[in-house]
Amino acid sequence: MSPLRVLHVDDCDDVRTVVGLTLSGVGGMKVTQSASGPEAIASIAGTEADILLLDVMMPEISGPELLCYLRSIEKFRDTPAVFLTAKASPEEVETLMKAGAAAVIAKPFDAMRLPEHLWQILEDWHADRGTDIAAE
Repeated sequence: MSPLRVLHVDDCDDVRTVVGLTLSGVGGMKVTQSASGPEAIASIAGTEADILLLDVMMPEISGPELLCYLRSIEKFRDTPAVFLTAKASPEEVETLMKAGAAAVIAKPFDAMRLPEHLWQILEDWHADRGTDIAAE
């Protein structure tokens, strides 16, 4: 199976660095990163992703707004999305799930467990739909 492809968008340099190093180094994943919603939108033409990892609170375009835009693009229409957020109250998590998230990960998060966590989210997402993760 080819490496898991992750599209990660976060405006915090430190979070992007930690996530990028952990997912690629520890998880063996192929990570495409952007520092903002507009940057992600400008660069997604050649991007393929098995899972989206989006910060919630970003300037210009929030994570939920970016997800709404990505859902309008055929290749991202059914890609599972995971939100990273410092605001993870039950109400906020419920709102993000209603916005189309497959899962919500609270910041701060355990970076070393992030690859395993994303794989589990992806497996659960496919199981819920009766699809085979290996077919992706």
